[in-house]
Formats: sequence, C-alpha cells, structure tokens
Amino acid sequence: MGITFPNESSNYRTARDKLLQREAALRREMEAVAAEIRALPPGGVVPEDYEFDHIDGKGRPAKVRLSELFRPGTDVLILYHCMFPRHRGDKRPKPSSGPMAELPIEDGPCPSCTALLDNWEGAVPHVEGLGANIAAVAKAPIEQVAAFAAHRGWRNLNLLSAANNSFKRDYHGEDAEGQQLPVLTVFHKGADGLIRLSWASELLFLPADPGQDPRHLGTVEPMWTLLDLTPGGRPSTDEQFEYQG
Repeated sequence: MGITFPNESSNYRTARDKLLQREAALRREMEAVAAEIRALPPGGVVPEDYEFDHIDGKGRPAKVRLSELFRPGTDVLILYHCMFPRHRGDKRPKPSSGPMAELPIEDGPCPSCTALLDNWEGAVPHVEGLGANIAAVAKAPIEQVAAFAAHRGWRNLNLLSAANNSFKRDYHGEDAEGQQLPVLTVFHKGADGLIRLSWASELLFLPADPGQDPRHLGTVEPMWTLLDLTPGGRPSTDEQFEYQG
C-alpha cells in the first residue's frame, strides 16, 4: 500500500504490514460470523409475555410486557442482563457516593455492567433510530435501578426489573443459585407475531483461554476494545475497574 508514518523504522513497517494481513483476515471472519448469526434458524418462542417493572413516562413505577418493548414497526429487541445485584464473588469497591453507597456491597450493581451501560447510553438513540429496541434488565427492585440510573445520568437507556418474574432465570441471566450473569439476548418478532430468541452471548459459558476474560461481548464493549489497541492493552479481569463516583 505504501502507507508510512513519520520516523518509523523498517522493522516496525515490516511487522505492521504482516499484522495488517491478519487484521484483514479477522475482519473477513467477523463478517462471516455476523452473516451466520443473521442466518440462524428461528430460535425458541418465548414461553410467556413476561411482565417487567419499569418507570413510566410520569416517573412512576409501572408494569410493561415483553411484547410492549417492541416499538410499532420494529421487530428486534436487544436485552442486556445487567448484574444488579452483582455476583457475590465480586469484591471490587462499591460506589463511593450516590444512592448505592449505602447498600451492602453484595446488593449493589456490578462495576463492569455499569461501565458497559455508560458506554451504551449515547449509542441507544442511534441503535433505536436504525429500527432496533434496546433495554437493560436488572434483578434489583425498579426503585433502586431508577435511582442508580439517575445518579449515573442515564436518560436514553430503557431500564427494567425482573424482580417479579423468571425471565433472567429462563434466559440464563441468573444461575440456579440466583447469581446474576452478564448475558446479552436478542429477540425477534416474526410476521406471525411470535417473539423468538434470535441470539444470545453463549460464549460466556465456554471456558476462556488463559489470560483472557470471557469476551462474550467483545465487539460491543467500546472501552475494552479501545484499550486493546494500546501498548498496555486492557487490564486483567480482576483489575477492570473501580467506580468513579
């Protein structure tokens, strides 16, 4: 290609051109995997029209059905299983200020889920503008979820609570012991009106290679993928961050 940058060495250019071929191959593989995701056969029909807790347009606790999360004219729903409460084994610091500072650490939100939703807050209008629906569902009471969202400044995210239904258990956002898991689920509403699972981040349940975190959401976590481009890379799983307020 003939691309060079100021004062680079021949060793850098040789290694960079070699790596560039791997990046091109990775791009082709990512496109191929994405095409196979789109080509998956229809998944299972949801067993019930789950009723979630949410905060309505007047700021009051209310109920909303899974089917009502699809805006008119849309057929895709992206639902992230937020770990709120966090996993009991997560000993990272809890928020130092705000409404969650008073909760026991095991009842508060997961720092990594918080970071992901911080990253998504600005993307939501763009995703929904392209015809998808996106929401995050916690297990904590909706009043706690709403208070935390207000503290974080989240205005675009549609936040739900599954405190009173089995949705998270049914779709593996919660294990048999009630521990929360960070699963991403995508649902599709067909022409027949039935809602089916389209895809879920099942890579979470495969063992990670040595030195890796699960990376089941590797392409939708801007913070970590940006750090992957730096000389230091992303921090280890145990160091992947503390709350900033």
